[in-house]
Amino acid sequence: MNDILQQDIQYLPGVGPQRKKMLGEELGIMTYGDLLQYYPYKHVDRSRLYAIRELTGDMPFVQVKGHILSFETFKMSARKERVVAHFTDGTGKVMDLTWFNGGKYAKQSYTIGKEYIIFGRPNVYNGRINVTHPDIDAADKLELSAMGMQPYYNTTEKMKKMGLNSRSVDRFVKTLLSVIKEPLPETLPDFITQKLHLMSRDEALRKIHYPQNAKELERARVRLKFEELFYVQLNILRYASDQRRKYRGYVFSRVGDHFNNFYKDNLPFPLTEAQKRVIREIRKDMGSGRQMNRLLQGDVGSGKTLVALMSMLIALDNGFQACIMAPTEILAEQHLQTIMAFLKGMDIRVALLTGIVKGKRRQEILDGLLDGTVQILVGTHAVIEDTVQFAHLGMVVVDEQHRFGVAQRAKLWSKSQNPPHVLVMTATPIPRTLAMTLYGDLDVSVIDELPPGRKPVVTQHVFDRSLPSLYNSIRNQIHQGRQVYIVFPLIEESEKIDLKNLEDGYEVLRQVFPEFRLSKVHGKMKPADKEAEMQQFVSGETQILVATTVIEVGVNVPNASVMVILEAQRFGLSQLHQLRGRVGRGADQSYCILVTGYKLAEDTKKRIDIMCETNDGFRIAEADLKLRGPGDLEGTQQSGMAFDLKIADIARDGQLVQMARDEAQVIIDDDPTCENPRYVLLWKRLQELKKTNINWGVIS
Repeated sequence: MNDILQQDIQYLPGVGPQRKKMLGEELGIMTYGDLLQYYPYKHVDRSRLYAIRELTGDMPFVQVKGHILSFETFKMSARKERVVAHFTDGTGKVMDLTWFNGGKYAKQSYTIGKEYIIFGRPNVYNGRINVTHPDIDAADKLELSAMGMQPYYNTTEKMKKMGLNSRSVDRFVKTLLSVIKEPLPETLPDFITQKLHLMSRDEALRKIHYPQNAKELERARVRLKFEELFYVQLNILRYASDQRRKYRGYVFSRVGDHFNNFYKDNLPFPLTEAQKRVIREIRKDMGSGRQMNRLLQGDVGSGKTLVALMSMLIALDNGFQACIMAPTEILAEQHLQTIMAFLKGMDIRVALLTGIVKGKRRQEILDGLLDGTVQILVGTHAVIEDTVQFAHLGMVVVDEQHRFGVAQRAKLWSKSQNPPHVLVMTATPIPRTLAMTLYGDLDVSVIDELPPGRKPVVTQHVFDRSLPSLYNSIRNQIHQGRQVYIVFPLIEESEKIDLKNLEDGYEVLRQVFPEFRLSKVHGKMKPADKEAEMQQFVSGETQILVATTVIEVGVNVPNASVMVILEAQRFGLSQLHQLRGRVGRGADQSYCILVTGYKLAEDTKKRIDIMCETNDGFRIAEADLKLRGPGDLEGTQQSGMAFDLKIADIARDGQLVQMARDEAQVIIDDDPTCENPRYVLLWKRLQELKKTNINWGVIS
């Protein structure tokens, strides 16, 4: 039966080579199986009849049974006319049916006084209910009770020009289901479908297109969503299980002088309970004999770097080296400064390796790594170059938006006899359901407390006509010795316009603040120029940094107390939260000002309101996931994950994600080597899916 699903779509009656080309190019439908899994985006209940008196202009699709009383024709131009049929359901109420095209055909085809069922979307015109270009069927030829819910499919403008619309796809699917006589093969074993009361795959694939009622449609959706999510989770957990069995980790059994002396003499402030909990989780991993692969989540300022450093000190206590990788040179330099300040007075050699470290200085660092005298290396991706070799690399920390791909992992692991322990840090809070999918092979730790003494950033929404008053507030803050960020949007589609806006805005701000020095940073600048401008702001030489979102990650300027975000409506919630995280790093009260125009879409208003209500990154990330979906969230675009799910929605199907993961975990625990005959159907199906276009490699 799987063979029929692989059949070329052009051989389906009604398709042929031309339509096959269009379906393939526009919708990715190449086979019978592709068509069957091209799911409707909505259904309309065709079993219900409405009375005209029940209709309003804001209803979706409706159908009414009745007859045409008369036709009227209105000239629109020399060659165009509007045809209106006056239609009644026999209750004395009348509605209009309107054709702007095809009116002549309507007058010839439909008989006055004959009973019809009309179907369409109602609106109000001249005080009367009106349906434009309705579907009309003779009442005696339409069996409503058998029609159930009618599917609607997304199509493109290009398809519509060729005469392929939702109804065309509907016809193709009906034809296909009539061709598939035998039940489709099952892809989930009985012990899962029975336990979770799931429909069979055959029934679900038929009912997702043609359910009799809403309850049947929901059951079909649940079955198909669960299956999608289950195989994603099974793949992730199988991969993680293989890695754990394949690679033994170094056993860090000692907590020695480096860690203890730091804790006793150098700890700048007491650890929060959250930091203590995470350090315990990391210590347990590193002493377990398996390689640690842990994701550390925590809002900006929650103390992730301190936790990472204390973890690296455990590696040092066990005779190993550690390194921390950052995405940019400026962030790597800041990590170096932070770590050096933390370790002041301790006999630990820390070195910085980035693209600009060259010549004799670079060679000294490479020699120190090879003979073990460099104990902690801070760097960018320069650390995975072939020339960088360690004596005993035991721990790697990866900071901010960087998750190892297979090639990067392999390069790091080749630098050590066993793979080093890995800690991936992110300040972008990731909702649990998304983390389970994007980072499913990593154990997750969360720092959900801020260190004592940190004041929450005050977030305010102001309209752009209040800019003069805002500029005065900025002036007051700078006179008190503070610094200010002013962020302009920079979005790919309109990059040239946005860049001009930033350049023009920079000149305006120089005139508004002639008494202060300004820096300017955007992504189109040469790296050296960008670094120089940033450095002026970090050192306090300039008081205002005018920038795009390039400052979203990693810049640490405790003296900066105001973040102004212009055209805030153009940013997503996670982006706004990341930008706000650039301030509030010192002891002074900090402010984030969101500037917009008056006209705001409903979703935009919700985003702005959430930002003003809370500083909780996880609450913001959950809201962002619901408002925008996983494909827009920070860091998920490159996952390949969000775009491969055909029906499941990670943002809204959290319970199903958890259920799928739980069931997949049971299988992996029972059959880690994928050899148990009881699960042969699952492993076979997973192999089939890996041959499809789903980007499984990136998921795991």
